[in-house]
Amino acid sequence: MIYLDNAATTFPKPERVYNALEAANRKLSFNAGRGSYKAARDASAVIDDTKNQLLSLLHATGYADVVFTPSVTHALNQVLNGLDLTRDSVIYVSPYEHNAVARTVHQLSVNSGASVEMLPLTDDLQIDLEKAKYQFSINTPSVVILNALSNVTGYILPVTELFLMAKECGATTVLDAAQATGLIDLDMPTLNADILCFAGHKTLMGPFGIGGFLIKHGITLKKVLTGGTGSASLTLDMPEEAPGRYEASSTNVVAIAGLNASLKGLDIDDHRETVRELTEYLLEALNNIPSVNLMGAFDTDKTLGIVSFVVEGYESDEIGTILDDEYDIAVRTGYHCAPYIHDYLGDKPYHGTIRIGIGQFNTKEDIDALISAIESL
Repeated sequence: MIYLDNAATTFPKPERVYNALEAANRKLSFNAGRGSYKAARDASAVIDDTKNQLLSLLHATGYADVVFTPSVTHALNQVLNGLDLTRDSVIYVSPYEHNAVARTVHQLSVNSGASVEMLPLTDDLQIDLEKAKYQFSINTPSVVILNALSNVTGYILPVTELFLMAKECGATTVLDAAQATGLIDLDMPTLNADILCFAGHKTLMGPFGIGGFLIKHGITLKKVLTGGTGSASLTLDMPEEAPGRYEASSTNVVAIAGLNASLKGLDIDDHRETVRELTEYLLEALNNIPSVNLMGAFDTDKTLGIVSFVVEGYESDEIGTILDDEYDIAVRTGYHCAPYIHDYLGDKPYHGTIRIGIGQFNTKEDIDALISAIESL
């Protein structure tokens, strides 16, 4: 199989991740923080080390706390439902948001009465910063939630500029970095991000079952999840301080050990340059096929790792089936759990796009095989 669905989850994982998962299943599967015996302490040490690695990766040591959750969707739900929103609150999102944000924000609006505003796009589908600034001045944001990198088109959003404008309005800033952590060098303080949510199984190249968020010191969310923490068990209230305030239930030590191993060998510069080179190679090749229409904002400095397109005369799922059945090439087709952006792309007559998700282990030969298959149609 030629695997080109790395935007969903990276595959394969580095060998060190598989080795760590095997070892952790056998030697670390204990309730961290719940026992005074050595094995439990060893599990806790792996968790602490992984959090420290994430803080270092995101330049947030001394700036934020790390909270682990089962996935980035769980993290975003916990974060967004933990915000203090009222009928007067104004939530800004971009048209590039995933349903982990879009559906959660919609439900928050239904429950609290808060209004949801969409950031404007230019004709070439980039965020219009001048119009956004004006929009903020007319309807002041309470919360600004952004995708760091679109899971549909690979567009790198101008987070630094938008979050700076948001902070000038006194807004809380939340970054969905599911597609970017480990691929783009994200500096949480420089970005003015109050909260940053990450997925372990995507560009961090860890396993399923681990995600989470970093929360800036001084930012407090409402307690959404409650349960055992392994400490102060006779007290019915959750701890007041992060991360214990947000971490209920037994921690997935095995998945964290896999993420730990991935982080220890992660080279962001090498990862980014490999993916960038293949992204540019793919865009150029697709652009030379007359029946292919590229979907998105294709400034190569602002597109990374993900490319969407349609083929005239075919619905996108037909292309996906042909690529799978006849060429053993795995791609993603459809709307990619991102409801807003398809109103701008104009891909609904094709039932969504064909999405190519490039990973660190892909090669030019993989791209050539894909292009040859598309040309044969």
